[in-house]
Amino acid sequence: MKAILKSALAVTGLALAAQSMAQVTFYEHEDFRGRSYSTTRQINNLNRFGFNDRASSAIVTAERWEICEHPGFSGRCVVLRRGNYPSLESMGLDDAVSSVRSVSRHVNVDDERYAPPPVSIYDARRRNGERLFEADVVAVRAVMGEPEQRCWIEREQVEQRGDANVPGAIAGAVIGGILGHQVGGGRGRDIATAGGVIAGGAIGANINRNGEVVSQEVRRCRDVPSSAKPAYYDVTYEFRGREHHVQMAVAPGATVTVNRLGEPRVG
Repeated sequence: MKAILKSALAVTGLALAAQSMAQVTFYEHEDFRGRSYSTTRQINNLNRFGFNDRASSAIVTAERWEICEHPGFSGRCVVLRRGNYPSLESMGLDDAVSSVRSVSRHVNVDDERYAPPPVSIYDARRRNGERLFEADVVAVRAVMGEPEQRCWIEREQVEQRGDANVPGAIAGAVIGGILGHQVGGGRGRDIATAGGVIAGGAIGANINRNGEVVSQEVRRCRDVPSSAKPAYYDVTYEFRGREHHVQMAVAPGATVTVNRLGEPRVG
């Protein structure tokens, strides 16, 4: 009997140790519901562990973790900071995570590689033996994300002209001046001469300067809404005569599950 008890305690101790070491945990549903999978090491293909394309929310308890939509860290990849991510949909990876690895604190990560900041780092999971209650929702405000800039490349036809023909401009100006000098007399002849110089120079400068039509790539951008879906919901609920606020990844129903202190709970 003692041997069996010792074995049971040993197994329990290993399970608790593994749970405390876990640095990233994935859940198959939003708001940390459903089956979960935790790891402290690099996984090249989650299919081997029965969790490929299943993650819808995640909790990072230490370090930074890169998650990718295809095995071998290919396709779309984002880096998660420490915190709770009640939904992976905003980063385009809902039910689309196939590989995961930690990112050393010594590695510099560009800002655009990071996932959107977690809505909250508050751990809303139910504690063991905790009694839960239903609090009435009194207000819900959908908060949209910041507009994004979408850019694309287009090909367009443009005309390229060569440099001005300087010798031609000089020759044209001389010829134009001679022809203008033969027009009229007195003050009128001077004006005609000057006009001939200008016109002749302009014509001469464009001799053998025919434009060439070429195709080139042009980058264009425009601002678009970040998503048709709100980034999160700002929820106001009332419990035991007091008003509380919480940010949620999905729209709530008529009530919010809370503990005896009015703190929100899921699961």
